[in-house]
Amino acid sequence: MREMAIERNVQEVTRRIVLACERAGRSPEEVTLVAVTKTVGPAAIRAAFQAGLRHFGENRVQEAKPKLGELENIRTQCTWHMVGHLQTNKAKTAGALFDVIQSVDSVRLAEFLSRHAQKTIPILLEVNIAGEASKSGFSTGEVFSAMKEIGRMPNLEIKGLMTIAPLASDPEEVRPVFRLLRELRNSMGLDHLSMGMTDDFEVAIEEGSTMVRIGRAIFGERR
Repeated sequence: MREMAIERNVQEVTRRIVLACERAGRSPEEVTLVAVTKTVGPAAIRAAFQAGLRHFGENRVQEAKPKLGELENIRTQCTWHMVGHLQTNKAKTAGALFDVIQSVDSVRLAEFLSRHAQKTIPILLEVNIAGEASKSGFSTGEVFSAMKEIGRMPNLEIKGLMTIAPLASDPEEVRPVFRLLRELRNSMGLDHLSMGMTDDFEVAIEEGSTMVRIGRAIFGERR
């Protein structure tokens, strides 16, 4: 039963992505849907895979490792994104587990990833665009110098920027945050913008997001 709900949810989220792209005069092919699987078990992930999804995001290395072990039959057909805060002592494991690290929030973390990488890792720089004390990430003032420093490190390829918008009852309230990140990305000459989650992904797409990270709208409320 839950598998059928997941398929319906994927179709509905995809429909909303298409409509948001139409409003913005963009192609839906410009937007990657990353299904965030925090607390979601292998069976639900397989259901999302059967519904057509190929990008999955995990928040914690210790949760992802056993889960990916149970998903060997589909693992190589998917792209796995690390989207949560990553501690330096988990960097080596994360570099081996994931295809993309979206949450590089310090030069020190980048150094650890670079040093232990067995392959070139595409990364996104996490920007605390709203300057919230509760969130990690580079400030808008330091991200340029961080990009230069990290750009010289072997085994890492900076693909774009990522942010977590402030919680808001109305998605329109965070539109300026998304717009600011897009302008920052443009000024840095990068390709990707990972912004927008279940509550605000349509506004994020209208403001240029190329990756949306959706959990609840696909898998339901977390248990």
